[in-house]
Amino acid sequence: RQFIDNEDIKIVTKSLKDDFITTGKYNQKFEKKIVKKLKCKFASVVNSGTAALHLSFLSIGIKKNDTIIMPSINFIASFNLCQSMGANIYLADVDKITGQMTPQTLAECIKKNKLKKIKAVISMYLGGSPNNVMGFFKIKKKYNFFLIEDACHALGSKYTINKKKFFIGSSRHSDICIFSLHAIKTITTGEGGIVCTNNKILFEKVKSLKSHGIYRNPKKKHWTYDVVRNGLNYRLSDISCALGISQLSKIDKFVKRRVELAKNYFNLLKNKNLISVAPFYSLSAYHLFIISIDFSKLKKNKDSLLEYLKKNNILAQFHYIPNYKFSVYKKKKLSLINTEYYYENSFSIPLYYKLKFNEQKYIVDKIAIFMKKYKK
Repeated sequence: RQFIDNEDIKIVTKSLKDDFITTGKYNQKFEKKIVKKLKCKFASVVNSGTAALHLSFLSIGIKKNDTIIMPSINFIASFNLCQSMGANIYLADVDKITGQMTPQTLAECIKKNKLKKIKAVISMYLGGSPNNVMGFFKIKKKYNFFLIEDACHALGSKYTINKKKFFIGSSRHSDICIFSLHAIKTITTGEGGIVCTNNKILFEKVKSLKSHGIYRNPKKKHWTYDVVRNGLNYRLSDISCALGISQLSKIDKFVKRRVELAKNYFNLLKNKNLISVAPFYSLSAYHLFIISIDFSKLKKNKDSLLEYLKKNNILAQFHYIPNYKFSVYKKKKLSLINTEYYYENSFSIPLYYKLKFNEQKYIVDKIAIFMKKYKK
C-alpha cells in the first residue's frame, strides 16, 4: 500500500495551479533532489520503470542479435523490451532463497553458452537488497559490457565497499541504474521511473529520447527545434514530480520503518522449521519480504498456502514466475535448478509503511498453523 499524507496532497494541489503542469519547474527540481540524495551526476525522471529500462537500452544502442544477460527471475519488462529490440537473451540462474542472480550464476551462464561478446548485463535487486554489486562490477570489467542495475525494488537501499556506504543509484559501479516510482514502491509518483547515470553521453541520449528526440537550441527562437534521434514520449508530468518531491523528503523515514518491520519478521520467523529467509540486511529498502518454505516436506503446495492466507485476509504474492515459463519465451525449453526451487517454494508476505507488529504476528501465526496441519 502507498502512504500519502497531507503534505503530499498540498504540493500536488499547488502544482495544479502552476502555468506548466508538465516539463516545468517541479520536473527540474525533482531531478536535482534525486541527484543530491543519491549522489549520482545525472538523473532523468520518466513516466514508468519500464520507460526507464527502455530508455537505458536505447541509450546504449541495443540492436538485433546483441547478447543480453538477465536473471531468470525478474519482472517481464526487461525481457519484453530486449526481445522486441531483436536481442539474443540469455537467462542466468538465481540464488534459490533470494531469487537474485549471483556473480557465480552469471559466470556459469557465460561459460555454458560460450558467450564472448556481451552487449549488456541487467542485474535485478529482487526485494530491495542490493546483493553482489562489486561481484557484477568485476565481471563487467573483465568482459567490457554495459551493466544496468534494475533497482525498481531498491530505491533507498545502500551497499558498502571498503567501509564506505553508497546509495543504489549512485551508479559508481554500473553504467546506468533505474528505479520505479509505482504506487507501492519505496516512494511514489503514482506511476513513474528514474534513470541515473554518471555518463553524460548516456544521460543526454536519455533526455532527448524521452521527449521525441527533440533538441531546442536555447540561443534560437523558441518555436524552432530539430529532431536529432527517433524518440518517444516518456515524460513525467509536473503533477507527478510534485508528489515525488514530497515523497522523496520522507524516504529515510519510509526505509527506516521497512527495516524495522523486516527485523521483526526475522525475529518472528526465528527457529521456524522448513522456513528459510535471506540474511537480514540493515541497508536494504525492503520493498518485499520474501520467505521460502520447503513444500516437499508438506502435504500441500504453495498455491494452497496462498489461498489459505487469502481466506484469512492476508494477501501474499509471488515475485516472479520465471521468464522462460511464459509463452513469449521462444527459445528451447529451459530449466534452471535454483530458479525452479525458488518458483516452487518462495513468496512474499505483506510489508508496507503502516503495517503493525501485531499484524505481522498474525501473519506468521497463520503460516505456522498451516505448516503444522499439513506437515508430512
